[in-house]
Amino acid sequence: MKKLTFSVVGSGWRADFYARIAAAHPDRFALSHILCRSEEKANAIRRKGWPATANEGDIISEKPDFIVVTVSKGANFQVTRHWLSLGFPVLAETPAGCSFEELCALWELKQRGARLAVAEQYFRYPLIAAGLREVRAGRIGEVHSVTLSLCHDYHAASVIRRMLGMESGPLRDFTVRAAVREYPVERTDSRFGPVTDGSVAQSGRVTADFAFDNGKRAFYDFDGIQYHTRIRARHIDLRGQRGQWYDTTILSSDETHTPRLLRLTAAPIPGLEALMTPELAALAGEWNPFVHMENAQDEYAIATLMDGMEAFIAGGPEPYPLREALEDAYTWLLMGSSIDAHAPITTAPRPWQA
Repeated sequence: MKKLTFSVVGSGWRADFYARIAAAHPDRFALSHILCRSEEKANAIRRKGWPATANEGDIISEKPDFIVVTVSKGANFQVTRHWLSLGFPVLAETPAGCSFEELCALWELKQRGARLAVAEQYFRYPLIAAGLREVRAGRIGEVHSVTLSLCHDYHAASVIRRMLGMESGPLRDFTVRAAVREYPVERTDSRFGPVTDGSVAQSGRVTADFAFDNGKRAFYDFDGIQYHTRIRARHIDLRGQRGQWYDTTILSSDETHTPRLLRLTAAPIPGLEALMTPELAALAGEWNPFVHMENAQDEYAIATLMDGMEAFIAGGPEPYPLREALEDAYTWLLMGSSIDAHAPITTAPRPWQA
């Protein structure tokens, strides 16, 4: 297992996550540069103690093992395509594209040999991964429906498929009916810390009902403020024939038909314990009845994707299958179409489906 070198294109909030991961695991990752749009921004990054440049040529000449793209959502496709055209493997932040045409173009690039992975991390959060292992082991029997209020759009699409056991095989067709409504909510938190001024935001709450062609059902309910608030909870409710996964508890009936209760903790993914940090170890030692998606879980999940880039670059499996990343973004686009049309929308054939 060699040390992987990487550069980050984009200097926003998400770029910091990758820099912290490299600092936490210097034996595994080495950050070459963070590419910024201006020398002023590069200087600000350097003051944090991280290498930065405003010159693309600095990255090209250093030949990192892969490029991480963390630009704005709208620029993601163009920037990703540019670095792929230069011959670099790319790990791109979500979503992979913002239109059906962009998603199809990325699939075509893959068919022509481009090495593109997408950093969809939510199912790799230790708490979520622990619950998914129990579901795959049959603890709650055949699952039939999920209500998810955990994460937004394409992230939710990825988690829903896994919770319903539909991540392998042909991607299922579905019909979605979605709506958005705005409600006032007091601001109590932010990316930069607590908010205590009593200010009120208008926040859009999106609900969606997914009916899959195999009879399974998903109900999505998420408000963007749930990422940074002290007064809005996040929930999981996955139901199967023999039990239920509710937040951080699994209720089930065992082989003797005796009810059992299992409490989930944020334990590391088996085989990837080396990517633990002291912060994650502290979380793993406690059970919390609420679903908290801490930065420690997020950074661990991203680190596992970065770790998987070594095998991917060598011709091995993708850290996250591109076909699933495209389906995630496609699902998000259909939700938006349903909201705009005030009507249900059904999937159409897509090249990555089979």
